[in-house]
Amino acid sequence: MEQMSEIAEKLKLLGDKTRLTMLTLLKQKEWCVCEFVDIFDMSQPAISQHLRKLKSQGIVNEARRGQWVYYSLNVDDKPYIQAVLNEMPSAQEVLSSMNKEVNCACD
Repeated sequence: MEQMSEIAEKLKLLGDKTRLTMLTLLKQKEWCVCEFVDIFDMSQPAISQHLRKLKSQGIVNEARRGQWVYYSLNVDDKPYIQAVLNEMPSAQEVLSSMNKEVNCACD
Protein backbone atom coordinates (compact mmCIF):
# COMPACT_ATOMS: atom_id res chain seq x y z
CA MET A 1 0.00 0.00 0.00
CA GLU A 2 2.92 2.36 0.60
CA GLN A 3 4.00 2.05 -3.03
CA MET A 4 0.45 2.86 -4.15
CA SER A 5 0.46 5.99 -1.98
CA GLU A 6 3.79 7.11 -3.44
CA ILE A 7 2.58 6.61 -7.00
CA ALA A 8 -0.69 8.42 -6.22
CA GLU A 9 1.26 11.42 -4.86
CA LYS A 10 3.40 11.59 -7.98
CA LEU A 11 0.44 11.26 -10.33
CA LYS A 12 -1.43 13.95 -8.39
CA LEU A 13 1.24 16.41 -9.50
CA LEU A 14 0.44 15.62 -13.14
CA GLY A 15 -3.16 16.73 -12.55
CA ASP A 16 -2.01 20.34 -12.77
CA LYS A 17 -1.96 21.55 -16.39
CA THR A 18 1.11 23.75 -15.90
CA ARG A 19 3.16 20.93 -14.37
CA LEU A 20 2.00 18.44 -16.98
CA THR A 21 2.97 20.91 -19.72
CA MET A 22 6.38 21.43 -18.10
CA LEU A 23 6.99 17.69 -18.04
CA THR A 24 5.85 17.41 -21.65
CA LEU A 25 8.39 20.06 -22.65
CA LEU A 26 11.08 18.33 -20.59
CA LYS A 27 10.65 15.21 -22.78
CA GLN A 28 12.57 17.09 -25.48
CA LYS A 29 15.40 18.69 -23.52
CA GLU A 30 16.37 20.31 -20.26
CA TRP A 31 14.95 23.77 -19.68
CA CYS A 32 16.03 26.78 -17.67
CA VAL A 33 13.66 28.45 -15.21
CA CYS A 34 13.93 31.65 -17.26
CA GLU A 35 12.59 29.81 -20.33
CA PHE A 36 9.59 28.54 -18.37
CA VAL A 37 8.91 32.07 -17.06
CA ASP A 38 8.68 33.26 -20.66
CA ILE A 39 6.67 30.29 -21.94
CA PHE A 40 4.06 30.31 -19.17
CA ASP A 41 3.95 34.09 -18.59
CA MET A 42 4.32 33.41 -14.88
CA SER A 43 6.58 34.88 -12.23
CA GLN A 44 9.86 33.17 -11.44
CA PRO A 45 8.69 32.29 -7.89
CA ALA A 46 5.52 30.64 -9.30
CA ILE A 47 7.54 28.59 -11.79
CA SER A 48 10.02 27.64 -9.08
CA GLN A 49 7.19 26.46 -6.83
CA HIS A 50 5.88 24.11 -9.55
CA LEU A 51 9.38 22.77 -10.18
CA ARG A 52 10.08 22.39 -6.46
CA LYS A 53 7.02 20.13 -6.14
CA LEU A 54 8.16 18.01 -9.09
CA LYS A 55 11.70 17.83 -7.72
CA SER A 56 10.49 16.85 -4.24
CA GLN A 57 8.81 13.78 -5.76
CA GLY A 58 11.91 12.90 -7.79
CA ILE A 59 10.22 13.58 -11.14
CA VAL A 60 12.74 16.21 -12.26
CA ASN A 61 16.43 16.79 -11.65
CA GLU A 62 17.95 20.21 -11.00
CA ALA A 63 21.37 21.39 -12.17
CA ARG A 64 22.90 24.77 -11.41
CA ARG A 65 25.09 26.46 -13.99
CA GLY A 66 26.25 29.84 -12.83
CA GLN A 67 23.22 31.84 -11.77
CA TRP A 68 20.79 29.69 -13.78
CA VAL A 69 18.98 26.52 -12.75
CA TYR A 70 18.18 23.89 -15.38
CA TYR A 71 15.65 21.09 -15.04
CA SER A 72 15.50 17.70 -16.73
CA LEU A 73 13.18 14.70 -16.53
CA ASN A 74 13.89 11.93 -14.04
CA VAL A 75 11.29 9.31 -14.91
CA ASP A 76 13.36 6.33 -16.09
CA ASP A 77 12.28 4.44 -12.97
CA LYS A 78 8.67 5.68 -13.17
CA PRO A 79 6.99 3.83 -16.06
CA TYR A 80 3.54 5.07 -15.03
CA ILE A 81 4.68 8.68 -15.61
CA GLN A 82 6.46 7.70 -18.83
CA ALA A 83 3.17 6.20 -20.04
CA VAL A 84 1.33 9.48 -19.42
CA LEU A 85 4.06 11.54 -21.10
CA ASN A 86 4.08 9.21 -24.11
CA GLU A 87 0.49 10.29 -24.75
CA MET A 88 1.35 13.99 -24.71
CA PRO A 89 2.05 16.02 -27.86
CA SER A 90 5.59 16.97 -28.83
CA ALA A 91 7.26 19.99 -27.27
CA GLN A 92 7.03 21.80 -30.61
CA GLU A 93 3.28 21.16 -30.80
CA VAL A 94 2.85 22.45 -27.25
CA LEU A 95 4.86 25.60 -27.95
CA SER A 96 2.98 26.21 -31.22
CA SER A 97 -0.39 25.85 -29.50
CA MET A 98 0.75 28.43 -26.94
CA ASN A 99 2.08 30.73 -29.70
CA LYS A 100 5.51 30.68 -28.08
CA GLU A 101 9.05 30.69 -29.34
CA VAL A 102 11.82 30.16 -26.85
CA ASN A 103 14.33 32.97 -26.46
CA CYS A 104 16.44 32.20 -23.44
CA ALA A 105 18.27 35.03 -21.74
CA CYS A 106 20.37 32.51 -19.83
CA ASP A 107 22.52 31.34 -22.73
